[in-house]
Amino acid sequence: MTRIEVEYCVPCGMLNRARDVSEAILKQFGEEIDEVALVTGDDGVFVVRADGEVVFDKTEDEYDVDAIVRAVKPYVGAAA
Repeated sequence: MTRIEVEYCVPCGMLNRARDVSEAILKQFGEEIDEVALVTGDDGVFVVRADGEVVFDKTEDEYDVDAIVRAVKPYVGAAA
C-alpha cells in the first residue's frame, strides 16, 4: 500500500497547509493507503511524496489541494 509524506516548512508556518493536504488525502483514499506522514522541514519547503516519488513541489507547482490529491491517486493501489 501507499505511504504519503507531506514535508512542510515549520518556520514559514505551513502546518495548516500540510494538515489540509493530509486531511484531503485521507478523506479521498481512507483505508487504501498505509500512512500519511507530516515531515518537518525548513527553508520554505512544501513537498508531497507518494512512495518516495515527488508528486508536488511548491517551487514547481501551484498550491491546489485538489490537484495534489489527483497527483497522489496513481500511486494508490499501485503494485510496489
